Amino acid sequence: MARVKGGPQGHRRHKRLIKMSEGFQATRRKLYRRANETMLKGMWYAYRDRRVRKRDLRKLWITRINAAARLNGLTYSKLICGLRKTGIGLNRKMLADIAVRDPQTFSKISEAVKAA
Repeated sequence: MARVKGGPQGHRRHKRLIKMSEGFQATRRKLYRRANETMLKGMWYAYRDRRVRKRDLRKLWITRINAAARLNGLTYSKLICGLRKTGIGLNRKMLADIAVRDPQTFSKISEAVKAA
């Protein structure tokens, strides 16, 4: 049976993948097979790291909140527990932003938690 090469469709497929591999170096950019391997691995890393970024940001927020809480005489866990008891509904992202940009407001929040 004769071999089927794919013709224009195969050429278009290769060109599309080579275009996706712009920015890579050497054969990873020029050769279809190497470009395909690199592109697949890059897409896998991108998929994974979109999730890892969320973990990293949460870690950063918690670190910032903890540092600001300790300046106000609390620990992170006591601050979060107190926020729940007082019914202050701020998430960690907003708390970290307040801690960095507006320390006076954060100290008022800390005082409200201490009072509870």
